[in-house]
Amino acid sequence: HNIDDPAMEKSYAVAESCAETGVPIQHSIDLIHAFKKDAVKRRYDNWDELIGYCNLSAAPVGRFLLDLHGEDPAKYRSSDALSNVLQVLNHLQDMREDYRALDRIYLPGDWMAVNAATAEDLLATELSPGLRAVMDLCLDRCEGLMADARRLSSELADRRFRMEAAIIVRLADRLIVLLRNGDPIAGRVGLTRRDFISCGLRGACAGLIGL
Repeated sequence: HNIDDPAMEKSYAVAESCAETGVPIQHSIDLIHAFKKDAVKRRYDNWDELIGYCNLSAAPVGRFLLDLHGEDPAKYRSSDALSNVLQVLNHLQDMREDYRALDRIYLPGDWMAVNAATAEDLLATELSPGLRAVMDLCLDRCEGLMADARRLSSELADRRFRMEAAIIVRLADRLIVLLRNGDPIAGRVGLTRRDFISCGLRGACAGLIGL
């Protein structure tokens, strides 16, 4: 490709940045694979397939930050867990809009079938019992991943990065609680200003002392 091609400008900028910082270009390539998948794939058969997508669309962002801060790649596991939880929670928040606007359903198809949840349920005015059951199964798996994610902040060497990770962990925990008790079909379920302040203060203190 012509390096002066405007269409390739961002790609070359990313490649140059990775060369300067030592961050593997593979993280960016994985994100491109996720974007390509979004263009053609609108349903996910099971949880493993959904997490496979998250491993391309979310995990590389956390890995990029770890590498940018010079952290040990051994910490990828905790970072991947947190990144993937955040991605799944975002899907749960936006499930109605993702289907209505994009015809995409980021929910495990086998769980939907077992619980008699349908695509039409996503256009209702409130959660159906089946869709609630599928959501709870997703949240159960998210809580399982959080066991790894909560270790991230104590593993990081950079103090400010550690504090940021501790805050994000607490925000994820809070969002899980909100989605357990909320209805994203009836209305937006999201973090409040009070949640951000509370999680920010607690996370910053925990990150400061390495918890």
